[in-house]
Amino acid sequence: MLMMKTVMKNMAAQHRVARRSLPTGPVTAAYKRKVDAEEVRRDDAQVALAAKLDALHESLTSLPPVPMRTDRPSESSSTSSSPLLLLLTRSLASAQSFLRKKFHLWSFGPPPRGMYIHGPVGVGKSFLMDLFYASVNVPDDDSCCNNDSHSLKHVKITKRRVHFHEFMLDVHHRIFVYKQKHPRDDAIPIIAQQLAQEAQLLCFDEFQVTDVADAMILKRLFLLLLDWNVVVVATSNRSPDALYEGGINRSLFLPFIDMLKHTFDIISMEDSAMDYRLETRADGQSYFWSNKDVHGDNNSDNNMQAQLKEIFGGTASRTEAEAIHVPFGRTVQVARLNDRCAWFDFSELCYQPLGAADYISLCDRFQVLIMDRVPQLDANHLDEARRFVTLIDVCYESRTRLVLAAKVPLDELFVEFKAQVESSDGNEELFVSEKGGNSSSFATTMIRTKEGEEFEWSATGRSGVSLAQLSAANDLAFSFRRAASRLVEMGGKEWGRQ
Repeated sequence: MLMMKTVMKNMAAQHRVARRSLPTGPVTAAYKRKVDAEEVRRDDAQVALAAKLDALHESLTSLPPVPMRTDRPSESSSTSSSPLLLLLTRSLASAQSFLRKKFHLWSFGPPPRGMYIHGPVGVGKSFLMDLFYASVNVPDDDSCCNNDSHSLKHVKITKRRVHFHEFMLDVHHRIFVYKQKHPRDDAIPIIAQQLAQEAQLLCFDEFQVTDVADAMILKRLFLLLLDWNVVVVATSNRSPDALYEGGINRSLFLPFIDMLKHTFDIISMEDSAMDYRLETRADGQSYFWSNKDVHGDNNSDNNMQAQLKEIFGGTASRTEAEAIHVPFGRTVQVARLNDRCAWFDFSELCYQPLGAADYISLCDRFQVLIMDRVPQLDANHLDEARRFVTLIDVCYESRTRLVLAAKVPLDELFVEFKAQVESSDGNEELFVSEKGGNSSSFATTMIRTKEGEEFEWSATGRSGVSLAQLSAANDLAFSFRRAASRLVEMGGKEWGRQ
């Protein structure tokens, strides 16, 4: 009996040693270090995602190369978007065969499948993607990974990690520049080639589609990127089937969703209900509120203004305004600023027709942005709320400190709502006609009454009559939870660029 116990004990010890000796991927290893250091709490869904990212990391060792271009697309002639380029794009297999014979390189398999990770806010999607991104192109620790000839030590992978807002702005700018020289040519194949030459791994944070122009570009662009052996990893709060939901001419976008589901591994974290950002201790003094309009509390308001002035830097402000340059030849005027901080009223940044490009330029220029007089945001402030959410996303991505002075507490800043079609009797049916109407040559939103009459929704004179507005409103309501979660995390003491 004693001998049996000894044997069992030895077997268990050997099993533990064997488990410790199993190779661990770099993402899992980095995640474990974070857990051991008590920087994060272990989460089963995050562990599972780390393992999937490790598998993708390993598969990058057989990633086929991007064919070398013989000219610069931005300088090429009008023939660069001709069938010759398309033929080159579709001849990668022949190019790989030539490389193998000429340079005796190892054989390449098919390009690894991209990864689309979706789930609620704060469950660790971007956190794990960033661990994966950091592990690529870095020599692996012998204790973490297999030390074989296919290690990423021997493969140079160019990479780019970018917020999806910023990526689409870059694409639109490239199209604009190319069309200045070649107005009759198709810019998308050229843009795809440029992007592939710059980065063979693209990591997108906050993948979302709210604009019809983006929707029309994405399918062609992504198919061409796949042809150029580009691997894409994306995080999103929405499942593929919910992308651009309710958007105008969405039927034209559906093939992109089908392509996404067939060529990407779709990873759902929908069952992870914990928002870990909310565990961040918001003690960085980045959110102040004073409901002076209701209570007339001048002391509270004066105290809040004094704290804002302290963050701003007292009397260190300049007297002259500064024009911040934005792509496409625009500028944003900043009236109150110093070398590190700019102070705005909410109306200056959110009542004006500004967008992600403007906010990115401001974050490039300033480490800290102060915004005063922030109202409670609901369905009555759709455009302003949309700009405000975009500003939060840009500040979060660039780690710019955003200091807010509002009229309500943070947990009351965003009012939940769901946009819906107004109906006087509940018997109207909303549908999309492919014949088009006064506002669109492709398709238009129509109403069919219970009597069978059909008329264009935009002819009703209702507020928010377009399907695009309805979609944008619902998408904004969906984004409120992410924005509120991010503001909590951004209120931490360590937040901001050092």
